[in-house]
Amino acid sequence: MNLKPDSKIYVAGHQGMVGAALTRALTARGHPVAQLLQPGRRELDLIDATAVQKYLAAHQPDLVIVAAARVGGIHANNTYPADFIYDNLAIALNLIHGAYLAKVKRLLFLGSSCIYPRLAPQPMPEECLLTSPLEPTNEPYALAKIAGLKLCQYYRKQYGVLFHSAMPTNLYGPRDNYHPENSHVLPALLRRFHEAAEAQAPEVTLWGTGQPKREFLHVDDCADGLLHLCALDNPPDWVNVGTGLDVTIREAAELVAETVGYRGRIVQDPTKPDGSPRKLLDVSRLRATGWTPKYNLRDGLRATYQSFLQEKANGTLRR
Repeated sequence: MNLKPDSKIYVAGHQGMVGAALTRALTARGHPVAQLLQPGRRELDLIDATAVQKYLAAHQPDLVIVAAARVGGIHANNTYPADFIYDNLAIALNLIHGAYLAKVKRLLFLGSSCIYPRLAPQPMPEECLLTSPLEPTNEPYALAKIAGLKLCQYYRKQYGVLFHSAMPTNLYGPRDNYHPENSHVLPALLRRFHEAAEAQAPEVTLWGTGQPKREFLHVDDCADGLLHLCALDNPPDWVNVGTGLDVTIREAAELVAETVGYRGRIVQDPTKPDGSPRKLLDVSRLRATGWTPKYNLRDGLRATYQSFLQEKANGTLRR
């Protein structure tokens, strides 16, 4: 599908980190803002199936990108498991079925690397989905995302609609969530080391051994990869979106400390849990389509820290 200037595009979740990155990417490519549908939460409640169906029928988008989700880290998933599974299931069901009823030409659904089994082979290929149990700490979110992926797959199979999915790895970048309890690992580290640098704290203590490995993708690279998928005539039912590279949590922490100018010691607390030993996506399927990311982690963190400082200064930091 060629994204023509008159293509009407609805990015569900445009105020979130991924949705905002998609909006930036589209406008940078010259797509008219007037052709981007951006209803706020007061205008459209994605949990309300009737409201979603009416909105899609009235506005007739050519492309729907489902970047809306209820998200959070381990603490949030453990504290609000019912909310996570209900809200994310409702968003997927309402937008996918609503798009089908409105005869939307194309839909891209965003999932997450957490859909894969806890003990999946590393790096994780798309084919390992549903081959063994999920990570219990984010199972509610993962189940909802798997349901959305399967909805797209089976609507495509039964009805011939071009509904497909993308599974991004851990994302970071502008408009991230820096909440001390509900954020993901990189924004949590960035906030902690920034505050430690400001306070001239002699040390920062991190949970666990620091040896688990994680993959990180800048959100602007993610948006670019998603739009690349939207331009493919016959994309896979779902495809991993990542860098194909990972670092230890300790290495990530040291990069963050370097980025913010923290000069103190980094101490590990091995009495605290580590989490999964490794989470790396197999991105060979995406690479085969001709796409690669632009940011390395060091440059991506530098750009992200500048965004963090700007958002903090203008009062828009999500914390």
